[in-house]
Amino acid sequence: MNVPAYLRRIGYSGPITPTLETLRLIHRAHLETVPFENLDISLKRPIVLDQDRFVHKIVEENRGGFCYELNGAFAALLREMGYRVTLLSARAPLKDGSPGPEFDHLALRVDLDQPWLVDVGFGECFLEPLLLKPGIEQRQDLATFRIKEEGSSLSVERQQPDGSWKTEYLFTLMPRRLEDFAEMCRFHQTSPESHFTQKRLCTLATSNGRVTLSDIKLIITASGNRQERMLASEDELRQVLRKHFGLVLPTN
Repeated sequence: MNVPAYLRRIGYSGPITPTLETLRLIHRAHLETVPFENLDISLKRPIVLDQDRFVHKIVEENRGGFCYELNGAFAALLREMGYRVTLLSARAPLKDGSPGPEFDHLALRVDLDQPWLVDVGFGECFLEPLLLKPGIEQRQDLATFRIKEEGSSLSVERQQPDGSWKTEYLFTLMPRRLEDFAEMCRFHQTSPESHFTQKRLCTLATSNGRVTLSDIKLIITASGNRQERMLASEDELRQVLRKHFGLVLPTN
C-alpha cells in the first residue's frame, strides 16, 4: 500500500496519525474526490473482490467504484494508517421498503475510543463518520442522521424535510470477510434485477452539493439549487466524466 499516493489521489495533505479528526478529514476528502460509479459494468469489465485491484483502480487508474471497491480500498488505507477496521454487511431497502439481501452493501466499523460507522461507498449519504451509538441525532452540513436499533440489527436513518426519517440501510456488527460479499458482487454486475445493470451511474459530493450522471442525465446541485440536462451523445458523456468527475474511461 502506497499511502502517500492514495492520499494524493484524494487531495489530502494533513496529519496522518490515526485520530478521529484525521478519519473525519480523509472520509470527507474521499467522498469529494473518488466518485461512486458503476461504469465498469456497462463496459463489461469484471469487478473482482481483490483489495489490491480496488486500490489500483482508484489510485493508479483515477477511477471510482461501487461499495465493495470503495470501502474495500478505504479499509486497506485505514489499516495501513493504523486504524482498527471491521467489515460490516448492510442491506439497503427494496422498493417495497423491506430489507435487501445480506451482503448487499459493504460498510465499515472503525474503533477508536468509541466505535464509528464509516462509509465512502453509498453514494449520497453521510460525509463524515457517524458515532455508532443509537438514539442520538448527528448533524452534518445540511443533513441530520441517526442510528436506530431495529431488533437484532441497526439502521442508518436520514431526516427528511418534513421531519420524518428515511432508512438508508440496515446493518449488523458481526465481523465479515471480503470474500463473504462475492456472491452479491457477482449479482450486482450480472443480474438484470440489479439496479447497477439497468443504468450507468456516477455521483460525487462537492463542497456545496453534488454532481450526478444518471445514464445520459447530468444533475448538478449547488447550494440547494438543482439543475438537470440531457446529454446529446456518448462523446459528450465522456467529456462530462472528465470535466466533473476527473474520469477517463478505457476504450477497450
